[in-house]
Amino acid sequence: MRSTRREALRAATGLGALALSSPLARLAGAGEDDGPWFRISLAQWSNHRALGRDGRDNLEWISSVRGKYEVEAVEFVNQFFADRARDWDYLAEMKRRAADAGVRMLLIMIDGEGALAAEDAAAREAAVENHRKWVVAASYLGCHSIRVNAAGSGDPGEMQKRAAESLVRLADFGAPYGVSVIVENHGGWSSNGEWLAGVMKLAGHEGVGTLPDFGNFRLGGGAEYDRYKGVEELMPFAKAVSAKSHAFGPDGGETSTDYLRMMRIVKDSGYRGFVGIEYEGGGHSEDEGIRLTRDLLRRVRAELA
Repeated sequence: MRSTRREALRAATGLGALALSSPLARLAGAGEDDGPWFRISLAQWSNHRALGRDGRDNLEWISSVRGKYEVEAVEFVNQFFADRARDWDYLAEMKRRAADAGVRMLLIMIDGEGALAAEDAAAREAAVENHRKWVVAASYLGCHSIRVNAAGSGDPGEMQKRAAESLVRLADFGAPYGVSVIVENHGGWSSNGEWLAGVMKLAGHEGVGTLPDFGNFRLGGGAEYDRYKGVEELMPFAKAVSAKSHAFGPDGGETSTDYLRMMRIVKDSGYRGFVGIEYEGGGHSEDEGIRLTRDLLRRVRAELA
């Protein structure tokens, strides 16, 4: 295993001064006042049924998304290149493909690397350690963040404290790399907007933030947290936004989420970064669902301009 110091040197060599800039300066879309109030990116999970796990499809995906879907930036999922976080030749090829295609690489969504709010201290330590390699990989690629999960068990108040502590540790590690650590409402207590906002307040760190997802507010047992309230609670800490979609009506609107209402919440928060398409439905092909979500975002963007 390469040492942290060697990884740091490799990432810094690949990125130059960019690797050492602040997390806020690296936020996608920050300071770009000459374009629309938000730009549209594509979350890789939208194509999860078509992608394999060996990394080959990931490279082809990078090369094709701009021409296929008319998006200018991408958000990766580590599952599609899970064993490549320290494969510098592979990561260099990802960079080359993205440059050739004219797409920006914004973040990596990290799953399967342990529970950052686990009750067991050794399990938390292992989870923090497991995520560090993805911070380095994200920095090398030029991403502004890794998305993590605030998973754990036990008393929700204590779980908040454990999550905040782990996030701060990761954000401190990520600061020299210019990489933030952001949490999605992604099941369990994290799907409670008030709880996750509380984690952010406890963390109180520039490099810790949220990735509000329009649809991931299921609390279990058939209960759901109010998605509009949840997004409003999470937007003050947002460094990315996930426009989740499942199904569409005859008018092209998403049947579960009022996108005009939701995107007004996003705009009113002052957010001016990328909004990522994340189609998860089964009623349309992945290609159709992505384009329907893209077109809906374009219409709403024009209406709220």
